Amino acid sequence: MEETHRHEKTRGKNKSLKRKKKNKFTCTQCGKSLASKQSLGHHMRVHTGEKPFTCSQCGKSFRESAKLIKHMRIHTGEKPFTCSQCGMSFTDSSNLGRHMLTHTRKKKHRCDQCGKTFLIESYLKRHLRTHTKEKPYSCTVCGNSFTRQDSLINHQKIHALVGEYMCFECEKTFRTAVHLRTHARIHTGEKPYKCSYCDKRFSQSSHLKKHEMIHTGEKPYTCSHCDKRFRRSGHLKTHEKIHTREKPYKCSHCDMQFRQLPHLKKHERIHTGE
Repeated sequence: MEETHRHEKTRGKNKSLKRKKKNKFTCTQCGKSLASKQSLGHHMRVHTGEKPFTCSQCGKSFRESAKLIKHMRIHTGEKPFTCSQCGMSFTDSSNLGRHMLTHTRKKKHRCDQCGKTFLIESYLKRHLRTHTKEKPYSCTVCGNSFTRQDSLINHQKIHALVGEYMCFECEKTFRTAVHLRTHARIHTGEKPYKCSYCDKRFSQSSHLKKHEMIHTGEKPYTCSHCDKRFRRSGHLKTHEKIHTREKPYKCSHCDMQFRQLPHLKKHERIHTGE
């Protein structure tokens, strides 16, 4: 009995030593214990502010190499995370996860104006502004107003940021070297992206992807109201207005409204005589 008790005591001590050994790397700044020397090194950058991983395209620095890899996708356009339901691609797994909810979760929040349904109540509130024409987000510099906060943030970059990379042909400036290189192809005529099905070439990879869908017949954008599919998200949005009866473009001369901007412009010529 005594021997068993001694054995359990020894085993308990060994477990305690293992635990101590496992967390033997302690931060001198905040006292946090880490499992390895490498983990401690990574953690210390929180206190020192060290960011050893720098983007070669725009100069932005990061504490972790994984964060740099994720950031580089902004420049390369790489979207390695693809939805198995509709084919849409994303730069990181968290965005894909949020997108997957559109396939798996029921849309409980319904618009009482057009019948469109939404996953989250905040999405419905944002959508309702298309009916009320409310634009609560205003630019403090020029006074332009927006229905969405992210639209205002993107707009304010026009005022806040000055491009560091200048085109020597037309003196236009860009925020990143990648954007400058893409722009320069307008002047050089360079089209490095060749279609794998025909001889057509493109200056941008995104234009090539859109073109190749003509050959593959791929239509990744599906209408949530019917089974119709589209090659481009813009075409899907235009189509869905048939179901929602949404007509966001209003004539400034009369009360007529239109689903598409070109239809409004064509109509307004009746009033202007152009």
